[in-house]
Amino acid sequence: MSYRRVVVKLGTSVLTSGSTQLDKAHMVELARQMAQLMKSGVEVVLCTSGAIAAGREHLQFPAYPDNMPHKQLLAAVGQSQLILAWSQLFSIYGLHVGQLLLTRADLHDRERYLNARDTLNTLLENNIIPIINENDAVATTEIKVGDNDNLSARAALLCDADLLMLLTDQTGLFDADPRHNPNAKLIKQVVNIDDSLRQLAGGTNNGLGTGGMATKLEAADIARRAGVEVVIASGHHPDVITKVATKTSVGTHFSAKENPLESRKQWILAGPTTQGQIVVDDGAVNAVVNNGRSLLSKGVMKVQGRFNRGETILVVDSAGNTIAKGMARYSAQAVNIIASKHSNQIEVLLGYNYGGAIIHRNDMVVLNN
Repeated sequence: MSYRRVVVKLGTSVLTSGSTQLDKAHMVELARQMAQLMKSGVEVVLCTSGAIAAGREHLQFPAYPDNMPHKQLLAAVGQSQLILAWSQLFSIYGLHVGQLLLTRADLHDRERYLNARDTLNTLLENNIIPIINENDAVATTEIKVGDNDNLSARAALLCDADLLMLLTDQTGLFDADPRHNPNAKLIKQVVNIDDSLRQLAGGTNNGLGTGGMATKLEAADIARRAGVEVVIASGHHPDVITKVATKTSVGTHFSAKENPLESRKQWILAGPTTQGQIVVDDGAVNAVVNNGRSLLSKGVMKVQGRFNRGETILVVDSAGNTIAKGMARYSAQAVNIIASKHSNQIEVLLGYNYGGAIIHRNDMVVLNN
């Protein structure tokens, strides 16, 4: 096998085969392929949709209103049914599964991010397949279009995967809408994602899932910027998981960016909403912009807004010009205390020390060079 660790994302349309209930016969075939990878030495992380569909099936298709509380009800009921189904199917091949229910907040908060990463790695080290899904039962904005597509991309970053498979009811990305244009051709290889490519991606129209091709393109862009190869392919293509994992040409392949560090910075740039900003002096501007240095406490003049450790903030100069964006290693309250102070004073002033950098250069994107 050519890959070390892969994330397999399965959409609702794949798990139901276009019906209103889980297609267990097809799910066992997908489990067989993933089990085959595991036994060949390739580690597999499964990001599965289908909780709401499973809940609706288990409750015998109740006529609930299409609102958030009832979607969360269906997710709460269906999640246990979904993980039970996967557990039973993988047990056929002698494999155990472990469930991780996440929201984007878990991946944006630094400590929760590290905890999730440790859990993922420990499961894989013990030959257990991690099964990831959105924690829809408690989420508010997360049951929206593209959730698990984007979640699977962030899961690929979380576990340092080298391949992300986005398996759907479409063959891949086409140069025109194949539903309306019989001459549409499959795009087999994508090196760069630009606006013209985004315009080719349409939405979902099957009423079963929440993700369309546009969200898969977003997910592919996030993953490839972090050095992860991505393939969008049909979840019903014969032996699709095995073929993609052995680099057989199936669906649409997206090349990974070559520079992991720059890719991480690009992910930060496209990442969570900024929670606040730090105003820095001219010396810090020069160090960050021209010399590629971390932002130290000594160069901080003041803090604007509120943010916690691990959240993304802006760095601005004394004239209000944005110079960088990065992940804060200290909260706004802490930075207020150590602003303009030398790094060796941090532990005395705070009682703890996360290092001398307010934002480390590896966690920062310079915006004006």
